[in-house]
This record gives sequence, C-alpha cells and structure tokens, in this order.
Amino acid sequence: MEIPENMQAMVLEKQGQPLVFKTVPVPVPSARQVLVKVLACGVCRTDLHVLDGELTDPKLPLIPGHEIIGKVVCKGPEASGLQEGDFVGIPWLGYTCGTCKYCRKNQENLCENARFTGYTLDGGYAGYTVADARYCFPIDAAFANASSAPWLCAGLIGYRSFKLTGEQTESLGIYGFGAAAHIVIQLAIYRQKKVFAFTRVGDVATQSFALKLGAVWAGNASETPPQLLDAAIIFAPVGSLVPKALKDVDKGGTVVCGGIHMSDIPGFPYIDLWGERMIRSVANLTRQDGVEFLALAPKIPVKTETHLFPLSQANEALEALRNGKFQGAAVLVME
Repeated sequence: MEIPENMQAMVLEKQGQPLVFKTVPVPVPSARQVLVKVLACGVCRTDLHVLDGELTDPKLPLIPGHEIIGKVVCKGPEASGLQEGDFVGIPWLGYTCGTCKYCRKNQENLCENARFTGYTLDGGYAGYTVADARYCFPIDAAFANASSAPWLCAGLIGYRSFKLTGEQTESLGIYGFGAAAHIVIQLAIYRQKKVFAFTRVGDVATQSFALKLGAVWAGNASETPPQLLDAAIIFAPVGSLVPKALKDVDKGGTVVCGGIHMSDIPGFPYIDLWGERMIRSVANLTRQDGVEFLALAPKIPVKTETHLFPLSQANEALEALRNGKFQGAAVLVME
C-alpha cells in the first residue's frame, strides 16, 4: 500500500496539559522495526498516569497509547517473524535488552533497560506507529478490530495478575471494576472461580455490570464481602484498598496490586498480614504472558464492552475514563 508522508496524531507536549491534535511525519522503521497502520488503540488508565505526571519520565513530545491493533505495512531489513499485511497487537512492553540480570533470569518484564510503548516510545494515538517486530503479537484477522484492543493491556495485565493469585484460588475479589476487571472476570469464570466485585461507593451501575458478567456478589469497596476470599486483585489506584483487601482475604491469601501506579498504602496492624497472607505487585508483562493470553482469549471467548471515539477525541475519551463515565473500555478508532 502507498504510505503517506504525514499522519494525524494526538501528542503530549507537556504533562498536566491536554493532548494536541497535530499533523506529524509518518515514522520510518529502523532495522528491527515494522511500520504499522493503526486500526484502533485502547485508552488505558496508565495513559492518564502518564498525562498527569504520576509516571514521571515520559519521552516528550510523546504519542501515547499501548493497546494497539494494526496492520504491518513496511518492515526493516532485520525485522523477522512478520510480513507486510500481517495483523498485529502492540503492547506496553516495547523493548528489552536481553542481557541484564533480569533478562538472563527470564524476567524480561523487570528489564533494567526496558522501553515502553506510549511512554518511552511513541504509541498508537496516531495513524501509524513503529514497533520492534519482536514485541508485536500476531493477531488473527477475525480479531483485528477495536474490540480486541483492550486485550493488549487490560487483558494482558489482568491475565498476569490473575496468574499470580495462584491456582488454588476459588474465591476472588476484584477491587476497581474497569477495563481490566471486565476481562479478568471472564477468565476467572472460565476457570470456575467465584468473583466478588468491589466498586466506588454508590456505583450501582458498575455493580450491576459486574453481576451481569457473572460476579456472585458486588458492592462498595468499603463493604465486607459475604465470605473470606482466597485472593484479591486491586486494579483501582487507591493505596487504602490494600489493608482493606488484606482484611477480606483468608489465611494464606494473596493480594495482587495490578496497577503501575497507586497512591500511598497507609499503615495497618501486623495481624492483618499475619497468617501467611501476601501482598505483591505486577510489573509490566512478559511476551510469554501475551502468547498465553492471546491463545486463550478466543477460546473463552473474551468479549469486551467498548466505547468508540475518533482519534481527534482522545482527550474526551481520557476524561470519560477518569470520571468513570462508562463500563468496559474506551477505544480510539482511526478515521
């Protein structure tokens, strides 16, 4: 296909300010990169953390976005594993060095030299983007659409968070019922787990949404569930939920913090942790997580509730996400 010289993009020029809708040059792929025509890009809470300055070291100016569905239109001479015309998903993890102590231990999600799509690398709030071919996931043409865009972060981080709760988990609490949660609940029910959903105080609509998706109970985050839980995943970036979740989980239970940013965790008595309860965080993802989840998602099948916005309305989509104006996920679609 003919590749234009310029494209439209939403650009972050300074943290704390709205994105700017601009015309910019189409990027040129380096040796190991592919040029991808963006079809859709999910809007993630991490994007808000970047815009608001809670993640402090972005590339500037920056094109955000790391839940990308697109089509390869050009490739560098050393880009292997993909061909022009292939559909791909591009996630948050965009590069690892392969040589640091974490990469050598198969912990590439902790790489000391990692780079991240839509944060230290330009992302998918644009007509085109470039990405390292090794960090693109092949996507079947049937899923190369806006509905699959949330799989690339909400799905992948949700999947990794779910794995860390442990195979013995039978009852799972989910705190913060947004894009990731509405995917994880489908995975949990597929694995025959009972899900308890915790939302903002008074958010009856989201509680109803969780029950519709199969939760056995839904209530305010301040409420006590009807039974002790085996594990909990906290997606809401609210540190005070950590001691609350510890009170809600049984002995031996795990509390997984699934976000990249969270407000400070307040002090709590040791007795709430005692009994071999565990708190752990999730950092990024591995490519193996992506391979596993993208093979599993069509089998469940994972269905996303998406709210579509044109690229030029990225700021409106971000504000709707910030203010909890929808259930499910927001996705930008290219015009």
